Amino acid sequence: MDAHCDRLDMNDNAKHPTRACPVCNAPAAAAKLFMEENLQQDKLSSFSFASRKLPEYMCHHLVRCSRCDVVYADRPPSQGELAQAYHTADYDSSEEANDAAASYAAAIRPVLAQLPQRGSALEIGTGTGIFLEHLGQEGFSDLAGVEPSTAAVASAPAHRRAWIREAMFVEDDYAPRSFDLICCFMTMEHVRDPLEIARSASRLLRPGGAFVTVTHDYHSWVNKLLGKRSPIIDVEHLQLFSQASLQHLFTGAGFTRFGARPFVNRYSLRYWTRLAPLPSGPKAQLSKVLDATGIGRSRLGVNVGNTIAHGFVPG
Repeated sequence: MDAHCDRLDMNDNAKHPTRACPVCNAPAAAAKLFMEENLQQDKLSSFSFASRKLPEYMCHHLVRCSRCDVVYADRPPSQGELAQAYHTADYDSSEEANDAAASYAAAIRPVLAQLPQRGSALEIGTGTGIFLEHLGQEGFSDLAGVEPSTAAVASAPAHRRAWIREAMFVEDDYAPRSFDLICCFMTMEHVRDPLEIARSASRLLRPGGAFVTVTHDYHSWVNKLLGKRSPIIDVEHLQLFSQASLQHLFTGAGFTRFGARPFVNRYSLRYWTRLAPLPSGPKAQLSKVLDATGIGRSRLGVNVGNTIAHGFVPG
């Protein structure tokens, strides 16, 4: 077992006091059980906090807020434990990250069309910075990203590393009103305080600027169908959103003109097979067939319930 997994001590509830709802601050006592804790230390590895990994189907004790509809871990790891876990996580998903970035770039264009200008952009949880490349192609001249994973940053081409700060996101690292766009893709589920992230974004954006997130929707048909076998059931996820909870999040942070919609992700058949809730034996055999025939490299667009949401700073 990797040393950083030992240090997480995620089963030590005495270290992790109960928190209120991270979106609307309703007390945890008012929330209802969503899913029992399922944490197995022997299954944790250096990829447990890496993006687009094989599903482990582990989760913290999850409750659903009766006020804003967000599902959240009421006893999450500390900020220090999370920072250590992400800092030391392995990275092996460059192909999937490239596919994801292309899907995000297509989905975000209606938001970009509403921006007063395309000067500076920040991506929170930028990985290798591939999405910043797309923003450069869309006309942004000043690109910045922040990423806590050393392995992800090391995997970035040299020209992108100049854009990336290797750290957890901290608002004070940036000047107020200095960005026209801030993006946070598949990251809001992973942070301890998503409302503070959204409020920080509102303070860092210029008037008319936009904050854009991509999150899972636990109400989507595929996640309801799969239940505990859905890939969104993950030890990394400290909260799971719906469109209703996203609206609470954005409006609570002061954003206007909120919008949210599902969109299509395009990934290789090989990657979709990795996510499928199949027994390991048949999944391995199917993956071998896909690789041997070359079919596994084919891209397939599927709406799996991922939601792109946005809001604007009044201007």
